[in-house]
Amino acid sequence: MNNKFRKYMAILALGISGGSIYLLPYIKYIFYNQQIEAMGITNQQSGFLLTMYAIGNVLLYIPGGILADKLSPKKCLLFSLISTTMLSVLFAFTLSYNIALVIWLLLSLTTILVFWASLIKTVRMIGTDEEQGRVFGIYYAVNGITGAAGNAIALWASRSAVSARAAMFNVAMVYSAVTVIAALMIGLFIENNKGPIVKKSEEDNFNVGDAVNLLKNPSVWLCSIIIFCGYSLYTSTSYFTPYLTSVFGISSTKSGIYSIIRNYLFMLLAPISGFIADRIFKSTCKWIMTGFFISVILFVGVLIIPEGTNAAIIGIYTLLPGAFALAVYGIEFSVISESKIPQIYTGTVVGIASVIGYSPDLFIDVLYGSWLDKYGNTGYTYIFIFIGVICVVGLTSAYILRRHTIASILHTKQQSVMSN
Repeated sequence: MNNKFRKYMAILALGISGGSIYLLPYIKYIFYNQQIEAMGITNQQSGFLLTMYAIGNVLLYIPGGILADKLSPKKCLLFSLISTTMLSVLFAFTLSYNIALVIWLLLSLTTILVFWASLIKTVRMIGTDEEQGRVFGIYYAVNGITGAAGNAIALWASRSAVSARAAMFNVAMVYSAVTVIAALMIGLFIENNKGPIVKKSEEDNFNVGDAVNLLKNPSVWLCSIIIFCGYSLYTSTSYFTPYLTSVFGISSTKSGIYSIIRNYLFMLLAPISGFIADRIFKSTCKWIMTGFFISVILFVGVLIIPEGTNAAIIGIYTLLPGAFALAVYGIEFSVISESKIPQIYTGTVVGIASVIGYSPDLFIDVLYGSWLDKYGNTGYTYIFIFIGVICVVGLTSAYILRRHTIASILHTKQQSVMSN
């Protein structure tokens, strides 16, 4: 196999892995109402499952990042995919809320500890600094196709079931099959050491003590806030699924189809988003600023939609915020490269940024669930206002990071001229 073929097959394997391993933890994105019915739980309890997952994630992101700078990506990815498959099967055969709490906590071990940072580091090292938007875009496109296909098959499998519990059993078993396929792809196309296309750094091996210095770097914090806002925007669009069923009476199946398009299939837009960032804006930060700004306008539009509007039109409109959410989410980690943080620290920076960036899972679903349980459909108004504020924070952070990076580059050039 030539290097170009191996490069793209590696991206394909990584995209399938990333698109499959998170199907179970985020099952509520597509099967929100069905999961609640099958398990006999409330909106808040549904949100608390993700809180359990997030607690483990927060504890493991940084250790996982450090491990990613030391261990073989192939071994890390295979361990994660196989163990997640086992948890999917366990969930399918139990469907108990108490057992699910344990499963969701264990999922943080199988999908974060040695998986997440290894995955992102490998994707970053596939391309040059000038290709980061495109490489991450292609990765997220494959990721999205995998998620869309897996959930579409699961949705079909759930419709043939005779009860809500049988439907959830079918969904979880489909998820386990997809992670098995991902493990096979990793086995075939990622090599043991650093992968088929990863370039070995000429710098010294990473020193754990450097994590303290990274925490003092403003760029690390700004990257983390941008990822926090991008992820908050992306995960919040999943609430259009119950919004369409509760407020406009769309069936769970039709709402699930919209959700598959919004949360997964639109990841096909990620390469276009990466191309726009690299070639048109020539800056990930500038394009992310634009994405956040348009998202604010779109969520204001949701709030002023008049009563009696055709449900199909509303369903189609909700796809627009999903499109721009994925335009931001699909390339958000490439801001690490734009910030000029050395590549040797990628795994640890991903770990640090992920602690902050994915912390919405600690509280956001419980918060949204409590609003819906307490205020009913009015709770969606609070949700959409909250997302709008988050987008403004993300836009501001991207602007500051862009200015800070430019200032740092100019300062370095001035020092170089003075030393010569």
